[in-house]
Amino acid sequence: MEETEYKQTYEALNPYPCAFEKAILSSRCGCIHCQRIYLAEREGAACLSPQGAVPCAELVKELRENAKFTLRVSQVLGQLPHTKEMKVQCGGLLGLQAAVFPDLASEIKVVNIHALVSQAIAMFERLDKLPYQDIIKFIGHYSGRPLKHS
Repeated sequence: MEETEYKQTYEALNPYPCAFEKAILSSRCGCIHCQRIYLAEREGAACLSPQGAVPCAELVKELRENAKFTLRVSQVLGQLPHTKEMKVQCGGLLGLQAAVFPDLASEIKVVNIHALVSQAIAMFERLDKLPYQDIIKFIGHYSGRPLKHS
């Protein structure tokens, strides 16, 4: 399957891509509204809630924008390179979880992204009012898989 054909088919199958797809596919995060999609030996994540997809997409934009200095980028025009995007998505969600549920600050997984984002909005009223200075620390400290030593 050619790349163009793959992208067209993927977009048709997944009208609401999960904004936290990398975090979901890494199995570091989960969501009640997420469905995994398999196409041409590749995996994706779809949001089953068009209304739920909106705040998640807004949150990812806010996380990217607020993490620019930490990630050493001057501007963000959409998705970042893989490692930086993983830091934004996984680290950002872990930081948000710590801000909303301080007793879960040492957890390494987020069980339900939708519930976390909904609770954050209920607590802070708007996504631009989140305590990004605290959340960004988690983005800066996030590390993907541990390195294997030979």
